[in-house]
Amino acid sequence: MSTLTVKAYGAESTTADLKEMNIERRETTPKDVEIEILYCGVCHSDLHTARNDWGGSLYPVVPGHEIVGRITNVGSDVSKFKVGDLAAVGCMVDSCGHCDSCKQDLEQYCLNGFTGTYNGKDKHLGGHTFGGYSQKVVVDEHFVLSVPENLDLAAVAPLLCAGITTWSPLRHWNVGPNSKVAVVGLGGLGHMAIKLAKGLGADVTLFSRTPGKTEDAKQLGADHVVISTDDSQMDTVKGKFDLIIDTVPYEHDVNPYMQTLTLNGTLVLVGFVGEFSETEVSTRPMIFQRRSVAGSLIGGIAETQELLDFCGKHNIVSDIELIKMQDINQAYERMIKSDVKYRFVIDMQSL
Repeated sequence: MSTLTVKAYGAESTTADLKEMNIERRETTPKDVEIEILYCGVCHSDLHTARNDWGGSLYPVVPGHEIVGRITNVGSDVSKFKVGDLAAVGCMVDSCGHCDSCKQDLEQYCLNGFTGTYNGKDKHLGGHTFGGYSQKVVVDEHFVLSVPENLDLAAVAPLLCAGITTWSPLRHWNVGPNSKVAVVGLGGLGHMAIKLAKGLGADVTLFSRTPGKTEDAKQLGADHVVISTDDSQMDTVKGKFDLIIDTVPYEHDVNPYMQTLTLNGTLVLVGFVGEFSETEVSTRPMIFQRRSVAGSLIGGIAETQELLDFCGKHNIVSDIELIKMQDINQAYERMIKSDVKYRFVIDMQSL
């Protein structure tokens, strides 16, 4: 298969800084779309994969799965896009297409495993996929998304991961104007959860461990802030919430939050991947009030397009800090310290 060489930024090993390198992209096949990348969001998953925190990283790693750009070429069989269109690519670039999950537009739960935008199996060129820290990407049109023209393109990028990760549970649990939603954690995921839940008309509360985030939460759209370390405040919201979106990315005690769910309420984990080895989750509040602890991944392609269309209609985007590609290693260190409000986005013109 013919290829083209493009510039990218990636890591050669677990301990190496990201640096400029060349990678190969396939020439467009009949169903492919070629996109010049204008902006790419920076996700915690990028850092974890570059440093092999989860194991299984394939080097060189070129991260980036929050991609926004403009189409520069389309294959002969492409029907949904044309050259010059704005387009986006999220966390997936392929799936089997025929399992029960894929048939339900739930490609993120593909029973045969979806292909990640980076560190996935590249069935076209062999080896593994490379992400959006690069000049161009070539993707099957089914996994390409349309971007509303009225939105700030740089601030759209995090919608492709942080946005859809919080939108999917909001939609699955039917959040609307009569819903009471709480969000645990005010970071990249948490700030999008607040914006989107408010956009859907819900009454929104932020759970925070300290009072310092109250003003920021209110500016993002939160109606209330509850200090989770204050027992008296926690008592005032017992049995209140239909849905809690827990965005905390490390092991923590979910038991105090369970008491704040309504009958049939659900706490859904979207931030932490792993085992609660230190804290046991009590079944008592679940059994006696039919409460649930659930998990949720990203959304499928149809659901992600729904998100982008909703954001276009309601003018919702992420709060970002725009950086140059050459500043990515410093950005990773700042991200570890939560020193960003609330998502870094790379201006790919700098590459």
